[in-house]
Amino acid sequence: MTTPGTITGWGTALPPTVVTNADLEARLDTDDAWIVERSGIRERRVGGTVSGLATEAGRMALERSGTDPATVDLLLLATSTPEMIIPATSARVHHALGLGGGAFDLNAACSGFVYALVMAYGALSTGMNRVLVIGADRLASITDPDDRGTAVLFADGAGALLIEASGGPSPFEGGPGLVAFDMGVDGSAYDLLFCPHDGHLTMEGREVFRRAVRVTVESAQAAMEGAKVTPDQVTLFVPHQANLRIIEAAASRLGIPMDRTAIVLDRTGNTSAASIPLALAEAADAGRVGPGDHILMSGFGAGMTWASALVRWDPDVRR
Repeated sequence: MTTPGTITGWGTALPPTVVTNADLEARLDTDDAWIVERSGIRERRVGGTVSGLATEAGRMALERSGTDPATVDLLLLATSTPEMIIPATSARVHHALGLGGGAFDLNAACSGFVYALVMAYGALSTGMNRVLVIGADRLASITDPDDRGTAVLFADGAGALLIEASGGPSPFEGGPGLVAFDMGVDGSAYDLLFCPHDGHLTMEGREVFRRAVRVTVESAQAAMEGAKVTPDQVTLFVPHQANLRIIEAAASRLGIPMDRTAIVLDRTGNTSAASIPLALAEAADAGRVGPGDHILMSGFGAGMTWASALVRWDPDVRR
């Protein structure tokens, strides 16, 4: 699949409350050195609501692109922490933003944003003109505050991309859009990371780490092979921000140096579906990507799901 489409706007939202490693030291059997060594996280943001964070990030993306919200054809909200069982949280965000078209939630855990991104490009191929993709989660709300294995990792946030149909050459011919993707799930590993209704996250950390590195590398390689792009042609690698050691191991095996890897984990913690758009937005704001650049996004999460997308960037078409 190769689908034209331009990312014309991006936005982020983080709760105002900052929880530092020193804050956690005061109530858990842990310390800053232990947390940083094992995760790379120094602080994280907690609070807000999924709909509020998603709305803030979505509004920023719309305003950046200068788009009338009513002209948006579809909202895809990737989240593992919906505010209710029904209705979908995306309905509330859709109303708050004044969007046109339809909306639905998508839950593929921490891979959710890339799943939604691929679906957004697919929607453009059916004739839609504008799709707003948001990743938003409040993992702190389902984390046991007394479990040092998870409380130091998970946090809250949202990130959004507005994608618009574009004419001209296909991504394979140098145009902007989705060049290739890979996604999958191994349901036999569903119990490595899970959260029951009215419960807390439970994680088999060692096994998740081992599998995460492998599936990230294999999925990212599959996307690059599908796009006929080599690691040295990847301008920016945007992995799921779960653990710095996982990111470093995956980047090393892929042959992509860390100076071409987007990292926000140290300041945000693991924000699940929000982590990839948060990292991409910061890189875009810093001017780390330009016209024609290849961006490789890769996520993994509970399920165990994985997904990677190779996108060609073209910010020159932004209004």
